[in-house]
Amino acid sequence: MSKRAAQNHKASAIPKGSRATGRVTIIDVAAEAGVSPMTVSRALKTPALVQEQSRERIMAAIDKLGYVPNQAAATLASARSQVIAVLVPSLTNAVFIETLSGIRDYLAEAGYQFLIGETGYARDKEEQLISTYLAHAPAGFLLSSSEQHEILQSRPASRAIPAVRMFDLGRSNDDFSVGFSQTKAGYAVARHLAERGYKRPAFIAAQLDPRMMKRREGFRKGLQDAGIQSAVEVLLPLPTTVDMGAQLLRRVLDANPDCDAVFCCNDDLALGALFECQRRGIAVPGRMAIAGFNDLSWAACATPSITTVVTPRYDIGYKSARMLISQLRGEDIPKGRLDLGFELAVREST
Repeated sequence: MSKRAAQNHKASAIPKGSRATGRVTIIDVAAEAGVSPMTVSRALKTPALVQEQSRERIMAAIDKLGYVPNQAAATLASARSQVIAVLVPSLTNAVFIETLSGIRDYLAEAGYQFLIGETGYARDKEEQLISTYLAHAPAGFLLSSSEQHEILQSRPASRAIPAVRMFDLGRSNDDFSVGFSQTKAGYAVARHLAERGYKRPAFIAAQLDPRMMKRREGFRKGLQDAGIQSAVEVLLPLPTTVDMGAQLLRRVLDANPDCDAVFCCNDDLALGALFECQRRGIAVPGRMAIAGFNDLSWAACATPSITTVVTPRYDIGYKSARMLISQLRGEDIPKGRLDLGFELAVREST
């Protein structure tokens, strides 16, 4: 065989539709199976409508050629995506991992996939991710803050795309949201400490996202209603860690040695505060009470066990996804503002 003939033979072995892009197309599969491209499409979408013999040839061709359906092309053809865009602040925080598990489970039932965007609590990252996802025409958005919702609403391309806000509650049933009142949760912690007789509480927080600040607002109001002067507050705009809880409690005690209780804006900080008390020989709860937030898995296992606010993280994800898909299906949604509530788990630390 001549060199030119060998080149021609090699070229003929490459599926026709894939020469330009390297991607095997539905046309290549149809040619290999000896059927029309429409029959291949039908076999993939509604296999019951295609004869078994033809289906077997099509599946054999798909396996041989390594064909992968082009979801983007399918979206353009149907003008509807089966993908949901999800934005969360962190992929290492157990709070959001459990929420994503709820989202995953419902969307799997409903036949949808999802894209996860990690914002890092940064507005510029939120804007970038929302713009990027809009370019891919998602079916809808699941958002983790009111700020993300505002960014989405400000984009002309998003006006016809449904969205549900998680964790924060909207103002009305017209503002689709699933979560609980952060303010009421902070208020409940303050009243609990007051009822236990603590007089000189402190509030420590990091990250300082809007949810944290609402807990602070509720805590202040609860103390005020209990006749207790404003709490000592130490706030740090950095990601929360266990070690930071210890650092923040040291700041509180250095400035206010008579502090007898501390409300930590999450359980990481509460555990760090507990460790610091143990290092200093401060009895918990005898000399110092500690309360956290979120009820992470180890809070009940600490010694002493940590009083904390139990939040419905999995249900927030699952029910937010269900509400969004209900919108996409045009179903009636009795409550567009779904308050799942919270619980105060009173344990040994208070």
